[in-house]
Amino acid sequence: MIYGPTLLFAIGEGAVIPLIPVIANRLGADVALAALVAAALVVGQLCGNIPAGWAVARFGERITMGVAGIVILGGLVGVVFAGTLAIFAAAVFLIGFCAASFALARHSFMTTRVPLHFRARALSLLGGTFRLGMFVGPFISAALLGIFGDEKASIAFFAVCQVATILLVFLGPDPEKAVAANGSDSRDAEDTGEPVTGAIPTVERVGVFRTMWRFRAVLARLGLAAASLSAVRSARQVVLPLWGVSLGLDASTIAVVVGVSGAIDFALFYASGQVMDRFGRLWAALPAMVLMGAGFLALSFTHDLDSSAMWFAMFAAVLGVGNGLSSGILLTLGADLAPADEPAAFLGSWRTLTDAGGAIAPVMISALTALVSLSGAVAAMGVVAALGAFGFVRWVPRYVPRSRS
Repeated sequence: MIYGPTLLFAIGEGAVIPLIPVIANRLGADVALAALVAAALVVGQLCGNIPAGWAVARFGERITMGVAGIVILGGLVGVVFAGTLAIFAAAVFLIGFCAASFALARHSFMTTRVPLHFRARALSLLGGTFRLGMFVGPFISAALLGIFGDEKASIAFFAVCQVATILLVFLGPDPEKAVAANGSDSRDAEDTGEPVTGAIPTVERVGVFRTMWRFRAVLARLGLAAASLSAVRSARQVVLPLWGVSLGLDASTIAVVVGVSGAIDFALFYASGQVMDRFGRLWAALPAMVLMGAGFLALSFTHDLDSSAMWFAMFAAVLGVGNGLSSGILLTLGADLAPADEPAAFLGSWRTLTDAGGAIAPVMISALTALVSLSGAVAAMGVVAALGAFGFVRWVPRYVPRSRS
C-alpha cells in the first residue's frame, strides 16, 4: 500500500509520456510547440504541490489520492477527445496537477516514519517505482501501438491503471492506520511529536511561502542545485521523444528507445540508495549530474550525422545511467533538511522549488529550439547540469550533516 498506488500510476504515465509530443505534433504543433505542450505535465505538477499538501492535511492520504485518481480519469478523457492543441495541453496539465498528490503524500509519510539509517534506500525505492513506470510503460505502449496502431490504446491502458489505483487506495489497508497499530515509534525513527492520523501535518500550520522565507538560505543554495537536477531529469523526458521526432523516427521506435533508457535508469535505483546510505548523498548526486551533463552535450553534436539514430540510442542509455544514479536524491535531501517538528511544510516548499526546475526545463527547451535549434537547447541542458554539479559540491557538505553528505 505504500508503493503500490505510486507504481500503478507511474506505469500508466510511463506509457503515455513518450506519446505526448507525437500527439501534439499530429494536432499541428512544430517541434518547439510540442516541447511546450509536453511541459504542461511538469507545470501541472508544480502547480499541484501546494493544493496537494493542503488536501493531504485536511482529508488524509487515502481520500486525496483517490480523488486525484478520479480527476486524472477525466484528464485522460480530454486527451482522447481533444480536437485542438489547447484542449490537449489543458488535459495534460490536469494530469500533472493531480500527479502531485501521489508524490507529496508518500514523501511526507516516509520522511516522518522511516528510520534514518536506511532512509535513502527507502526513498530510492519510492523513486524506483517511478523509474519502473518509465521502464515498463513505454514498452507496453510500443506493444499496444504495434497491435492497434493507435495512441488511444496506450491512453486506455493508463486509464485501466488509474482504475486499479483508485480501487487499491479505497479498498486496500490504510498504511497510516497500520503504522499506528504496529507502533511507529521505532528507536531509529525521528520523533516529530505528531500523532499518527490519516492526515500529515503540513502547510496549514506554517504555510509553504512562510517556510520558504524561513529556510531561504538553504533553498536559495542547495535548493537551486536540486532544482537544476530536476530540470535535467525533466529535460531528458522531453528531449528524447523530441529528438526522435526530429530524426523522423516512428512512435514505436521512439517508445522503445525511451523504454531502454528507462530500463537502465530503473536498474540502478536501489544502488543509488545504497551509495547514499553508506557513503553520503554527494556520492550519488555528483556522478549523476556529470554523466547527464556529458550525455546532453555529446548528443547535441550528433543530430546531422549519418548515424544519428545510433547516437540517439546510445546517449539515451547514458542519460538513463545518470538518471538512475540520482534515484531518490531529491527525496532524501528534502527529508534530511526538513525540520523534525514540522517536516511537511518544508517539503512542500522544497518540492515546489525542485518541481519549478522541472517545469522550467521544457519551456527553456521550447524557447531555445525556436530561437536557436533543438541541438542548441540540448547543449544548454548540459551546461545546466554542469552548474548543478558545482552547486552540489559546494553546498551539500555545508547543509547536510557529515554522516549523510
